[in-house]
Amino acid sequence: MEWLGVFVAVFAIFLPALMLPGPDFIAVVRSSMAHGARAGLLTTAGVSLGLGVYATLSLVGLSALLVQYQWLAVVLRVAGGLYLAWLGLRLLLARPQELELDAAARAPRRNPLVFGFLVTMTNPKAIVLFASVFATSVGAATPTWVLVAMVALVVASAALWYTLVSLFMSSAPVLRRFAGLQHWIERVAGACFVAIGGRILVDARNPLSP
Repeated sequence: MEWLGVFVAVFAIFLPALMLPGPDFIAVVRSSMAHGARAGLLTTAGVSLGLGVYATLSLVGLSALLVQYQWLAVVLRVAGGLYLAWLGLRLLLARPQELELDAAARAPRRNPLVFGFLVTMTNPKAIVLFASVFATSVGAATPTWVLVAMVALVVASAALWYTLVSLFMSSAPVLRRFAGLQHWIERVAGACFVAIGGRILVDARNPLSP
């Protein structure tokens, strides 16, 4: 029970932040509606893996390294912002297509797992989130098993949340309601990616707080 308070403190911050709409949420929704439940679940796996990587890197000191070397933080933000903006422009410029209800006809051209992973890894705000989540709860005396458990719970909670999102957004009632609107779904997702990428680029030179 000694470390129960640490887990409560960490996940009281992480879980609400996880559920807020962001690039990960948009990626899962877009994959689920455009390409079906399988693509949405693979995107979920990629997003969860990416969050696990960021959580691990934060625990081993990446966030402290970025605070010390601000130029590296700028490089990561610029690269991430440009990728998300580029991805958004591709969706905005995609040719109109009707939303197919047959999952087999909606098979994605790219690997959805890689898509989800890249969207997460190119969002530098994730490392800031984990830095703030772990900063007040984790120290040199924290046992290794606690750190491993935290990363495992981050991955599990992300997988659970985005699985529910994916299954809902790829369900038949939702797809029937949005049939014929795939192009507008792509455009909305594209606009969101461009906006998020632009915001990251605007904030790129702002100092990264410890």
